[in-house]
Amino acid sequence: METEELPIQTTNSTVKHIVRILNVEDVTYNVKRFVTEKPKGYVFIPGQATDVAINKTGLEDKLRPFTFTSLNDWGYLEFTIKIYKGHDGITEKMASLKTGDELIIHEVFGTIQYKGSGVFIAGGAGITPFISIFRQLKLDDQLEGNTLLFANHNENDIICKAELSYLLGENCVNILKTPLDPNIKSGIIDTQLLAAYSGNKESYWYICGPEAFTFAMMANLEELGVRKQRIVIEQ
Repeated sequence: METEELPIQTTNSTVKHIVRILNVEDVTYNVKRFVTEKPKGYVFIPGQATDVAINKTGLEDKLRPFTFTSLNDWGYLEFTIKIYKGHDGITEKMASLKTGDELIIHEVFGTIQYKGSGVFIAGGAGITPFISIFRQLKLDDQLEGNTLLFANHNENDIICKAELSYLLGENCVNILKTPLDPNIKSGIIDTQLLAAYSGNKESYWYICGPEAFTFAMMANLEELGVRKQRIVIEQ
């Protein structure tokens, strides 16, 4: 969900929980993992998100949507968040948070949910809803038949690289636009690449990334004759 620094939004939701941050750690040079308390009875479907605010004066009503990367079985919540620096946005403020600080979370929402095996197309931080889905599928022994196409600028941008490789093996395909390693061929996710995975007409196609990326992927799939009913995006 957290694919770009979106405009600050407000909500009419009456569901609010103040949760303490239990741990903050770096995932990549510009991505952090936040582990927080989990309110009693708070549940979600892997792939879903919530609106989050920082519980500090003047920031309580400045919300951003973030995807859960934890699972319901865990006793805590986890958010894997890309930090956008340089324009005083919410994620930049979150970069300075530490253990003991508090967040405000709201009700659960989101339409990215697992419907069946297929191809997951992620652009950058758009991988986050897929992380919890893959973790749940691993627990349920249902990872077989799923492929990840993960687009990034270079190797340093790949979020949870080791875990995704472990979960999906050769079905985790990293596509790098400007790789640092000269032995890695550069590329993008285009119609030609997607055509190689479009043999099964019953496969689902899951897309998450910046808005322009999502629209481009949908156009590519439409060109390949994929039915809209088989495409899962955030509405």
